[in-house]
Amino acid sequence: MAAGSSNDFDLIVLGAGTGGYTAAFRAAQLGMNVALVDVGKIGGTCLHVGCIPTKALLESAELFARLKKAKEFGILLEGQPGFDFETIARRRDQVVKRMWTGLKGLVDKNKVTWVAGRGRLEGAGAIRMALNGEDGAPGAGGERVLHARNVILATGSRVKSLPGIVPDGHRIITSDDVTTKADLPKSIAIVGAGAVGSEFASLYHDLGVSVTLLEYLPAIVPLEDRDVSAALERSFTRRGIKIVTKARFDAASVKVTADGVSMLVGPDGGVSEELRVEQLLMATGRAPNTEGIGLETTKVELERGYVKVDGWMRTAEPHVYAIGDVIGGLMLAHVAAHEGIVAAHEIAGEGPEAIDYDHQPRATYTHPQVASIGLTEQQCEARGIAVKKGVFNFAAIAKAVIVGETEGFAKVIADATTDEVLGVHMIGPAVTDLIAEAALGMTLEAMAWEIGAATHPHPTLAEIMGEAAMAVSGRQINA
Repeated sequence: MAAGSSNDFDLIVLGAGTGGYTAAFRAAQLGMNVALVDVGKIGGTCLHVGCIPTKALLESAELFARLKKAKEFGILLEGQPGFDFETIARRRDQVVKRMWTGLKGLVDKNKVTWVAGRGRLEGAGAIRMALNGEDGAPGAGGERVLHARNVILATGSRVKSLPGIVPDGHRIITSDDVTTKADLPKSIAIVGAGAVGSEFASLYHDLGVSVTLLEYLPAIVPLEDRDVSAALERSFTRRGIKIVTKARFDAASVKVTADGVSMLVGPDGGVSEELRVEQLLMATGRAPNTEGIGLETTKVELERGYVKVDGWMRTAEPHVYAIGDVIGGLMLAHVAAHEGIVAAHEIAGEGPEAIDYDHQPRATYTHPQVASIGLTEQQCEARGIAVKKGVFNFAAIAKAVIVGETEGFAKVIADATTDEVLGVHMIGPAVTDLIAEAALGMTLEAMAWEIGAATHPHPTLAEIMGEAAMAVSGRQINA
């Protein structure tokens, strides 16, 4: 993927994560001459240290958990099932390498110019590059200045910790360490029970690690509907994961020793107790990569540290757009990709619809899985929207009984007057796939009765969407 001889482009995309490469490929498909710039590998955080390696690890952990129930399905195994974590990690890395190889091929297929190096804005239409060397070493390949009428900032984000707690990659770790190393502790405390922290809690527990999950807020996965958060907490607790919500601890109490980490922690207003674990995982969010990219040479504005954009990804600087984690919001790979597509079509003058974040699905790959789209019941209350809802349990779905995963439910929230679906919230088997039906339905402004009227094949897990939608009007069939 050598850079071309010309330094002039219709579009430069600064950052080659999911949002950046999606924007570059779509812009090229729309006839633009595009340069895609990154100091690292194409695929960014999601592919190399985020979504993909995490899900590969979770897949192995879930398979191991299912194998321990093999006898229930009439499958006889010699002795107890075990695992080799080094092999699990090696498979994780093979998955990442395969997807990375495919992306490199798509750069050529879409005739996008790849420029390896660190880019910095010099005004709105120029990017000064510190090129990587032939061996990939940052800054070892000299300089190059690229020019373009339009620029998309897609510089992503990085893991962050809490003040006073510095990850060392050994005893105090981040998600980057989990997705790139091959060691498994006997015990771990995870600070932060959002999607990332909860996924790792589920992963570690399924692999036999003693897990303590600490969350500052009153509920785990706190951005989800309250009923889903409560259901996941009950599930985790039944499985043996220790959960402390409203958790409080002083960073000064965190001590790294030769054999692990100790800290004083307890619920807000309660008694703090010493917690000793082999590792401490900081899952306390991400910080946008806005430093050192030359924003001060433009009119681009920041809001709470994130690049400020409108619904078409436009910044305050004409012809400069921004997408993905660097603008904050949901900070999900598939949302970044959609933002990139909106930006590409806006640059092409095609007048795309502004992005609607209420119609962006969310997926959390815990066991059981969590998925949602649209407004929670609590958000509807806060906005003064009168609603009606339908809830249906997986326990009444034949396919869930067949696969032995009956925990969880689907909840459909509809406008009380119009019947338009405002939100869908699910916890249970394969819901990260099932939520796609809700995403399509909400994109088409579907009514609850329309989703319920659609024929759902039997026996499938997808039947839960039809039943929950029919339950909005009290007309569910199988319960």
